[in-house]
Amino acid sequence: MSAKKTALTVLSAVLLVPAVLVGPARADDKPGAPAKLPAEPPSSMSTVGGAALGKPGPQVQLLPGAPALPTGLTGRSWIVADAETGEVLAAQNAHWRLPPASTLKMLFADTVLPGLPKDRVHKVTAEDLEGVGPGSSLVGVKEGMEYSVHDLWLGVFLRSGNDAVHVLSAMNGGIEKTVKDMQAHAEELQALDTHVVSPDGYDAPEQVSSAYDLTLIARSGMQKKDFREYCGTANADFPGLQVAGKERETFEIQNTNRLMTGAAGLPAYKGIAGVKNGNTTMAGSTFTGVAQRGDKKLLVTVMNPSAGGVNPVYEETAALLDWGFAAAGKVKPVGELVPPKSVDTRPHGSPAQSHENQPAAAGPQAATGSGFGTALGIAGGALAVVAGGAFVVNRRWPRGSRGRRPEPPVE
Repeated sequence: MSAKKTALTVLSAVLLVPAVLVGPARADDKPGAPAKLPAEPPSSMSTVGGAALGKPGPQVQLLPGAPALPTGLTGRSWIVADAETGEVLAAQNAHWRLPPASTLKMLFADTVLPGLPKDRVHKVTAEDLEGVGPGSSLVGVKEGMEYSVHDLWLGVFLRSGNDAVHVLSAMNGGIEKTVKDMQAHAEELQALDTHVVSPDGYDAPEQVSSAYDLTLIARSGMQKKDFREYCGTANADFPGLQVAGKERETFEIQNTNRLMTGAAGLPAYKGIAGVKNGNTTMAGSTFTGVAQRGDKKLLVTVMNPSAGGVNPVYEETAALLDWGFAAAGKVKPVGELVPPKSVDTRPHGSPAQSHENQPAAAGPQAATGSGFGTALGIAGGALAVVAGGAFVVNRRWPRGSRGRRPEPPVE
């Protein structure tokens, strides 16, 4: 695969829930039927990351000179956070537990990717593809063909391929084990609104996450070199069929992240670096994006805009990114992205309460917070453009952490 195909082609040109969910899922990045979700958020939600994040409605504390929040936002839940410091600049219903669609694939990748060497080759069996839901988004994995782990991850991130997810899950020990691994990793990240049922984000009873959790997960993923490569690839060649006596065919796949590719009438967002989009019948449209402007790096998640079609989730993300860059330094944070449980050693930090100890639809989980503090960060200079349009993300642990300093990430 050429470097041209795997580079961030867009970026190289710039400076940079309900108790039971029913109904078939639809392919990602295609309009689904209106989501049948509660019209209003719970009156009380989790307070992981700060008390304000557990309140319904918009949460923002503007200082003099700060721009007003964008008008016309229709997302049921959204969050704007500083990717470096972890400060939450503004949010609305950040802990509302909603179906995540394929944004849940970020958790799948952050969990499974480190354990599968990218050059490992696997021959796909019929059993590997069992259980792929009707209407799933597919990259075109074929039984009897061989694929590298690298190929399969490109299929997951660019085409949101549920077929690729199922094959990688089989390589990880099966769907059941992968779901358990994902749930355990979510709890380690303190993504406590998240309940995993299917590794691909396909609509399933009681499968939920939140804008807060998806942002935590994206932040963790962006600290991994391969994760950054896959989510930041705009176009790539994917293996096709093998014809006897001839070189194996390939076909081009394009990322369904419209802010990256500028598809469907939307302009590419300057400085966008990923992360993942999704669309199913129950979830509606969901999206988490990370972008840089100058030395500021922001993460934004938007879930289930009520405006019709797929484009609003991208348009509202772009509007919130624009606002966040303009508001940086002019707002008082309303919360924080907490560090993983294993390094959250503050005496009054947000306690990680196991989601598995409660039914998924038993209402919001609350955890007491102690203010904003210093969350797990990404070092200064992170997400800087280098040769080939790639981003570099380094990890910085909280100041004053009294626990054992974790080993630096292996890349």
